[in-house]
Amino acid sequence: MDYEIRAMQPAEYPQLRNFLYLAIFIPEGYDPPPRTILDQPELQVYIKDFGSSPDDFAMAAFCGDTIAGAVWVRIMPDYGHVQDDMPSLAISVLPEYRRMGIGTALMREILKVLQSRHYPGVSLSVQKENYAAKMYRSLGFRVLRETDEEWIMVYPFTE
Repeated sequence: MDYEIRAMQPAEYPQLRNFLYLAIFIPEGYDPPPRTILDQPELQVYIKDFGSSPDDFAMAAFCGDTIAGAVWVRIMPDYGHVQDDMPSLAISVLPEYRRMGIGTALMREILKVLQSRHYPGVSLSVQKENYAAKMYRSLGFRVLRETDEEWIMVYPFTE
């Protein structure tokens, strides 16, 4: 699979809405929620006015003209928020491009960028059943805290 990873341009940020929807973990046997779920305030924090803060940054994997996957960060009061100087991360890959290494490549690239910007780390929230949790662990994310259903994970750049 040939793809190129680069920073998303502001004109491409509206596509984050679709990627946010695709990032919602749907356990096997459950129907996906309606797309209007994205209008809830707890999900709007991921995309509303994206690009308006210096801590907003997104990267995408392009297969030709198609954005096959996106990863983005911002400092926000989301499910994975850990501390006020550490961005939270969201990632999603189009279903037809999953399990091809694109998500892992996106994660590696954004980790390099965030480290170069001198953040103390990056955090995320993931349901324990989500297959992506294995990828996060393999990249070096650590469980900081957990509930019955999810992990709050951190990739520290400093100890």
